[in-house]
Amino acid sequence: MVARHHTKTKGDLGVAKVHADLVGAGYCVLFPATEHAAFDLAAYRDGRFRRVQVKYRSMTAGTLTVHFRSVWADRHGTHTAPTDKTEVDVLAIYCPDTDACYYLQPRAFGQSVTLRLERAKNNQTRGVLWGPDYCSMPPE
Repeated sequence: MVARHHTKTKGDLGVAKVHADLVGAGYCVLFPATEHAAFDLAAYRDGRFRRVQVKYRSMTAGTLTVHFRSVWADRHGTHTAPTDKTEVDVLAIYCPDTDACYYLQPRAFGQSVTLRLERAKNNQTRGVLWGPDYCSMPPE
């Protein structure tokens, strides 16, 4: 079990889970030599590289929501910057509640995206993005 407030540990677990998932899907996975890259790993297969940013997100009310931004804190306070979608090809989300990875193309969405992992209490299906539809690397 991951400690609740250790964001670095959660991030490391997310990267490890995505790494294993991609290797299982036949990708060669490479890691940048810096923590300051816009992406966490590169997935290589069939002569093509894909830059992958990884997020660790727990489920809330049967959904996963990801905002396309980075948040960090320093001695000057908390800062937020939008994700530069030209520097990332794929966003991979690891969810500990389902122990699954979900893959999105950031350019296909606005400022955020919500995937539904459990049926809505009101049975809404129109306009819903079902998590299981996003469990493999999207086509280019």
